[in-house]
Amino acid sequence: MNLLITGAWNDAKDHFDELEKLGHHIEFLQFEKEALPCPYEWVEGVICNGLFLFHAIEKFANLKYIQLTSAGFDRVPMEYVEEHQIEIHNAKGVYSIPMAEFALFGVLELYKQGRFFMENQNQHRWEKHRELLELNGKRVCIVGCGSVGTECAKRFRAFGCTINGIDLAPRNDKNYEEIFGLDSLEEILTESDIVVLTLPLTDQTRYLIDEVKLKKMRRGAILVNIARGAVVDTDALIGALPNLGGAVLDVFEEEPLTKENPLWNMKNVIVTPHNSFVGDGNRKRLLDNILKKLGEKNNESTFNGNSAEPYLSIS
Repeated sequence: MNLLITGAWNDAKDHFDELEKLGHHIEFLQFEKEALPCPYEWVEGVICNGLFLFHAIEKFANLKYIQLTSAGFDRVPMEYVEEHQIEIHNAKGVYSIPMAEFALFGVLELYKQGRFFMENQNQHRWEKHRELLELNGKRVCIVGCGSVGTECAKRFRAFGCTINGIDLAPRNDKNYEEIFGLDSLEEILTESDIVVLTLPLTDQTRYLIDEVKLKKMRRGAILVNIARGAVVDTDALIGALPNLGGAVLDVFEEEPLTKENPLWNMKNVIVTPHNSFVGDGNRKRLLDNILKKLGEKNNESTFNGNSAEPYLSIS
């Protein structure tokens, strides 16, 4: 197929030969906001992240295939994709392991008073802290029981936690005590010591964690958001934090977080710059994901590499 690849796939150029051997014709766009190196109508498939934030999908008249380098679909006009029966794949499973490790790290950082000890180390001060918490025996609620949520469940379970899930599609899963529907969220929040958000951002989940839900959380509970910033009402969270054990926040409604935002200075908050997905295994997992899906397409006559003429730049 005629395949437009963007710089969202960091090491794409290292694998052009592999893709060409599968019969695909490649054009490369480093920065998604810039002009395309080929006509829109030439493109049959794309490997991208936020391409359609800068280029209207309607211009891609022959688009039949989308491979995202991200786990979320919120940067793609999904209604148009569904209406035009465009095949779409996300990077499912690629970032789940580092994100789950990050969620566990963040909670442990708060439970074990990492900031306190680091400040003391910086000042060469020998001082014990007598109020460290244990993960063992804590109740964890994971909201969004997909790949990321389930990797979180595995890790918290290994530390002796009881894991309940909240999901739009409840199911039986050995990694959870039980997975409940969204209508049970408020009840489960009242029983949870730790709440981990890993769900996608949709119209249904925008501001899901609002003032009402935050008031339902137990005093001293920790909220972890590695999903999307707009899943949480930021102002309501700021107001609720004095009653919570803390928050681990890797995503925000507006990124970057403004320097004036009070979250920066709250001692029970860990702020990171949308970094939880980073891990040294991502490149291989993303490559395997892309090659598997394109290999499957290569076996279909519609995209066999013979029916599409490559675009030739004229300069």
